[in-house]
Amino acid sequence: MTHLPRNTIADPAVQKVVALGGGHGLAATLGALRRVAAEITAIVTVGDDGGSSGRIRRELPSVLPPGDLRMALAALAADDEWHQVIATVLQHRFGGQGALAGHSAGNLLLTAVTEVLDNDPVAALDAVGKVVGAVGRVLPMSLVPLEIAARVSGIDPHHPGDTRRIRGQVAVATTPGRVESIELLPDSPPACPEACTAIARADAIVLGPGSWFSSVLPHLLVPDLRRAIESSPARRYVSLNLQPQAGETDNFTPAQLLTTLAAHAPQLRIDGVIADERAVADDVGLEDALDALGAELLVTDLASARSSRSHDPVKYAMALRTALGTSRAAEGVAAGPGERAQ
Repeated sequence: MTHLPRNTIADPAVQKVVALGGGHGLAATLGALRRVAAEITAIVTVGDDGGSSGRIRRELPSVLPPGDLRMALAALAADDEWHQVIATVLQHRFGGQGALAGHSAGNLLLTAVTEVLDNDPVAALDAVGKVVGAVGRVLPMSLVPLEIAARVSGIDPHHPGDTRRIRGQVAVATTPGRVESIELLPDSPPACPEACTAIARADAIVLGPGSWFSSVLPHLLVPDLRRAIESSPARRYVSLNLQPQAGETDNFTPAQLLTTLAAHAPQLRIDGVIADERAVADDVGLEDALDALGAELLVTDLASARSSRSHDPVKYAMALRTALGTSRAAEGVAAGPGERAQ
């Protein structure tokens, strides 16, 4: 186990980093990486079926759910005042009681740009990225919208060993039972080619934090994406959540999360697991789970002073820079973007 420094950002060369996930967890990683990495690519899950994204999916079934993609773009928006205003607009949700109520402006914009650009989601993301002055690139993990299904135990208290198949990201995230495994529908979906290329070129890959079964593990169920991660010369890191996620990972220890990851990608080897020191304290099964992945445990204080559930962006940046500094970056790479408040 390595204790990462708490009060300085180390000086290794920064590098090309790919971050995989979705929602607030991926946004936290991107907010930290923009402080330390020269080149950032976000690869985002496309299984969301709730809220504004779910409504868009139901009306336009061929369009990728835009919510997680929008959040990643906003997290990478340039620091200047104008681009930060645009990022705020992307995140704005309409109020009222009409047809627009609850929709995110960024979701509608991304959907519109995708249709204008011949239903090319990568071109649409690149275009909106230019609008917000993004300091990295945002890509979907697949070019087709996906559905998440889970095998869940413990739903019936009278038959706790029985399992049921639950379909849909929202249903999986809020199921009262224990998620045992997940799958994607359609099975073996195609990966985004640009995402596989970014992984092949990366110096480091970061998976997580975030909703474990609906944002983190789905990337490993896209065969070409998983093979790209397994074969990439990059160092591979898993970033753990600060606390279990209510509903989805209640009563899961960090060791159990890592064991579940290994079960969904048996050939995957991990170089380091980045964790908050309080989150992994007294986890008796953690050493075995790390050994199974070939990973070193990298611990420090990561929690925000405002919320013990949220990563502090500066602390997280320090941890990432120290961890990623052990990868094969060349000398003299330019420094990453400056710090900014989250």
